[in-house]
Parts: sequence; C-alpha cells; structure tokens
Amino acid sequence: MVKKVPNLVSIIRIILSIILLFTKPFSNQFFFLYLGGGISDILDGYIARKYKLTSEFGALLDSIGDFIFIFVLLYLLYPYIRLNQLLTIWIAVICVIRFSSIIVALFRFHTVAFLHTYLNKATGLLLFCFPIFFVWIGMEVTGILLCCLATISGVEELIIHINAKELNRNIISIFHL
Repeated sequence: MVKKVPNLVSIIRIILSIILLFTKPFSNQFFFLYLGGGISDILDGYIARKYKLTSEFGALLDSIGDFIFIFVLLYLLYPYIRLNQLLTIWIAVICVIRFSSIIVALFRFHTVAFLHTYLNKATGLLLFCFPIFFVWIGMEVTGILLCCLATISGVEELIIHINAKELNRNIISIFHL
C-alpha cells in the first residue's frame, strides 16, 4: 500500500481539478482547491523520489494530473483573460510544439511521454502562480513571462525526444542526454 502513496496523491490532484471546475474563479473555494492541487503536485514527486517509489506509471499519472489541472485552469480562467493577438498566436505555437513532442515520443518510444525537466518544472511553477501574478502584475507581463518559459521548455522537450536513445521521463535537462 505504501508503494501507491505517490499515485494516490496524483489521483487526489485529478479529483481536486474536477471539483475545481465547479467553483467560481478567484473565490476562496477556488484558491483552496487550487492550492491543494499545487501542493499535491509537489508532494507526489517528492514522496516518490525520497522513498524510492518512482515508476513509469507514476510518472505518467503525474503528467496526466498536471495536464488535467492545467486544462481545468485554462477553461476556468479563459473568460477573465484578455489575450492580445500576439499572445494568442504564441500560445498556439506552444501547443504545436508540445503536440509535436507528443507525436515524436509516440513514434520513437511507442508511448505518450511528458518529461520532468527542470524547465518543465519551472514552467509548471510559473503556470501555478499564474492566477496570483495575473491579479498582481496583469495579463501582458504574466503572459509574456509564461510564454517565454513555456516555449523554451517545449523546444527542449522536443529536442530531447528527437535525440534521446531511450525514454527517460525524469531527465533533468537537454544537457543530460
């Protein structure tokens, strides 16, 4: 049972994400569930690495949890965000890069593969902080910072998928190929 704790934490993030769909953005309930989702994202990986409970399934479940959490946030916050044309195009380009990375991994490794690089973690952290930065410094600055980091991390992941001899979801950067 202890072996499954990190996976259970990832499942909790997925459940919190689904519940988050039914909250009003920027409300107390929203931030409570949002914080719970962020904490669970940190905890699952920490527990898995610290107690040597990592697994391919756990890494995939963590990535799926991240994807659902981010998708729910985008769905909830989109009506509040006024994206200019540049940011809209930039986000579309990031989506193309990420989708290309998934396709390359499918062809090369016969599985969907999201990597846990430092840049992907930094992007996730900045994305997690998005609602706070959005309120404090506005959409334009927050959007540019997030898009810059997301572009760099997406390109890094794509290059790793293209050049890696074997799949390593826990590779920390392109410099560790």
